[in-house]
Amino acid sequence: MKHIYIIKLITFLVSAFTLLVNGINRIHGYIFNKPLFIHFYLIKKRLSKKQKNFLIANISFYKMLDNKNKIYFEHRLAVFIRNYNFIGRDGFVITPEVKVLIAASYIKLTFGMRTYITSVFDKIVVYPKSFYSVITKQQHKGEYNPAFKMIVFSWEDFLLGDIITNDNLNLGIHEFVHALTFHSQKSKDISASIFFRGYKGLDDFLQNKKEMEEVRKSNYFREYAFVNKMEFVAVITECFFESPKELQQQFPVLYTKIKRMLNYKSILNH
Repeated sequence: MKHIYIIKLITFLVSAFTLLVNGINRIHGYIFNKPLFIHFYLIKKRLSKKQKNFLIANISFYKMLDNKNKIYFEHRLAVFIRNYNFIGRDGFVITPEVKVLIAASYIKLTFGMRTYITSVFDKIVVYPKSFYSVITKQQHKGEYNPAFKMIVFSWEDFLLGDIITNDNLNLGIHEFVHALTFHSQKSKDISASIFFRGYKGLDDFLQNKKEMEEVRKSNYFREYAFVNKMEFVAVITECFFESPKELQQQFPVLYTKIKRMLNYKSILNH
């Protein structure tokens, strides 16, 4: 019986400490527009040996991290894989490697955020190639469906986004940004608040006719970026990861806004 009380006391103290730390972090975030800290884990999760070997060999972002951040990245990757349901469609088989590649895309995107797990999606559906969307009645390469809490990918197009790293096309980043945008409007955590402030802050840029004319004339962003604000943000973020130096050189204001939204430090010489 005594052991039960000790366990309950430890659980209470850990919960209280976590609440205190998160509270301090939230206050700091509102004042300085960034979390006081990003990584704090009492117990770090690990990948299977097969997944870890694949991560080391194939994820370029991971390779560029220092040893401390590699541990954090692996932990977040393992948590992501355990939290979300991966579903293959039209004969597509979900393998450990598929999970690592998809999870790595999301963890890379959210690596500057304190809170990175979200409830705005709970399943990731993967088709071999482009698929027919019942929502738009068109063929799609990717889709975020908030009503069904679902991210959908064409594996063929997802892979192209990862293999070709300088064409400003990255399907994983694009669809996950849509999910984060939705999350930022629903959640009160500090990372979501920072993202949403940045998202709202882009209104000034989008309403500036002179700025937008220069953006269009540059031909740097593909035409799909100008469909609406959400697509604009998603496409800019793709560029942030695919060609950061060029984005910073051509459109420093947009580069800085995305960097602040994601709380991205100069991990990769951005």
